[in-house]
Amino acid sequence: MTFFNVSEPLIRSKQEHLDVQDRSGLLQLNWQIGNITLFSGFYTRIDQTFLLWGLVTAGIFFTAQFVPLSWSFQAILWSTLTIIGTAGMAVLTLFWVKVERVSWILYCWAMLMITGLVLTDCSIFLGWGGLLQHLCDLWLGVSAIGYFCTGLGLRSRTFIAIGLAHLFAIGILPFVAPWQYLTTGIIMAGCLLLLSELQWDMRSPIDNTLLSEEQKEFNRIQHQLRQLSATVNK
Repeated sequence: MTFFNVSEPLIRSKQEHLDVQDRSGLLQLNWQIGNITLFSGFYTRIDQTFLLWGLVTAGIFFTAQFVPLSWSFQAILWSTLTIIGTAGMAVLTLFWVKVERVSWILYCWAMLMITGLVLTDCSIFLGWGGLLQHLCDLWLGVSAIGYFCTGLGLRSRTFIAIGLAHLFAIGILPFVAPWQYLTTGIIMAGCLLLLSELQWDMRSPIDNTLLSEEQKEFNRIQHQLRQLSATVNK
């Protein structure tokens, strides 16, 4: 038995047969003009978390690259957006991580975000020039650690690969020095958008006492339907 579920592709179209924990708080969008569909899709609370952080990340790094604001004001802006993102992440993912028995991943991300925020603010308000010059490296590294923890907790090769991509991005920053905030924003927000729009691999479903017997049976049926769908599509 392998640690990762190698029978699943790293990334694929979203699965339609969702478990109870994925259906909770599901957001379905269907934008159309007359009979013409402009966009149709659905987002679980995990997907919504990725979208939230994608917007926060893009807002922070694109502002740093293009908007001529003082570092002090940007620090206040970044702190506000990061706290909003961390709180939103906790609200959106709490039920899911409890059912999947990976609450520690949520705590890990929260600690990483707060640590990164404190170091960023200290570099600005206390004049830590060395760190101030490497804020992009800091946040790419913090995110990489978070993705590695998520990948190990969910046994997901996708998250491990994205963590490696963030580490690789640190290596290319010196070559795009004038545009390092833009580059960092594109990489971080782009990965989050990708995760929100597609289905990533993870370990097989587990039972949890948090769910009722009816909910467990529903999840078992959904799992069988996903397996059947995957077989048909091969």
